[in-house]
Amino acid sequence: MDLKQLNAFIAVADLCSFSAAATKTGLSQPTLSRLLKQLETDMGVVLIDRYHRPLHLTEAGSFFYDKISTILTEIDTVTSMTQRLSAPSSVLNIGFVPSVLYGLLPEIIATLKQFSPDIDVNLKDISSYQQMDALKSGEIDIGFGRFAHQDPWIQQILLRHERYVVALPKSHPLAYVEEQRLIDLANNRLILYHQTHLPIATTVTSTPHASSYSDNTHLDQPVRDAGEQLASNEPITEPLLHLFAQYGISPYMTTTVSDLQVALGLVAAGEGITLVPASLQTVRTEQISYQRLVHENVTSPIYLHTLKDFVHPKIPDLLTAIYHVYEQRGITYRQQNFVSQA
Repeated sequence: MDLKQLNAFIAVADLCSFSAAATKTGLSQPTLSRLLKQLETDMGVVLIDRYHRPLHLTEAGSFFYDKISTILTEIDTVTSMTQRLSAPSSVLNIGFVPSVLYGLLPEIIATLKQFSPDIDVNLKDISSYQQMDALKSGEIDIGFGRFAHQDPWIQQILLRHERYVVALPKSHPLAYVEEQRLIDLANNRLILYHQTHLPIATTVTSTPHASSYSDNTHLDQPVRDAGEQLASNEPITEPLLHLFAQYGISPYMTTTVSDLQVALGLVAAGEGITLVPASLQTVRTEQISYQRLVHENVTSPIYLHTLKDFVHPKIPDLLTAIYHVYEQRGITYRQQNFVSQA
């Protein structure tokens, strides 16, 4: 059993086709078939059912795929880490979620370059969960995200909590009410925009209407009648619904869109309301009124995460820049540092 055989098996299992797997791996179909047959012979187990189209795994093949794909991912991660340890890049690749870019990130990067004039920074817009794989592959060295993660390869620190504000059309009756309560917002259409959901679910008893908008199509599709009760154990992992559910509240109607900018565009058009981190309250101010929420625990955390076994040598400089900006802005924080375990 060797890596060529295992990678051939993974490719065929993923694509359910020898021809597609051959294209992906750059091997000929006879070579791919030979490698897979050698693997099955060495193990004494049939992994692929070749008599059905599309191809599918045997029961033993499914078990082997689940276990070996994890091991191969770890091998790739270790290989990438070893290469970076032997020759660290002078470039600091930073991943970020879009909402962080509207906050203090530009000021932090400018401060970092003042402290370290020789640093080369590369910024990449990437979701919180995608940052985990990007860190392992070496695509990024550090990531700013909004969600906590449990991953044996990753370490993270909480930078701070940012208060949510409510974004309302300026024509809304509550647009100029300075202290907002979630219960008073429940009768509005709530626009949801998070691509990443919480790993731990909350429950809620009812969600009357739901609809979804794509990038190109505004399609209203109510899936439940108003007042219909859901099972009490239905999980709520969408972050904004989670905030309402903490107070036992379910919004009257929800609309899901692809990203934060689309959500604010719909608010500006009078199509609903949403909650955003306070750093976004300078966006579309001609059409949108941003008001403070009275609930102190309705916040969006900002996390910084990197690998446990490889901390880029410029990351301490980044942390210094972050905390300097926080001090200049009067932001409360608890100073932390990453620990290299290599």
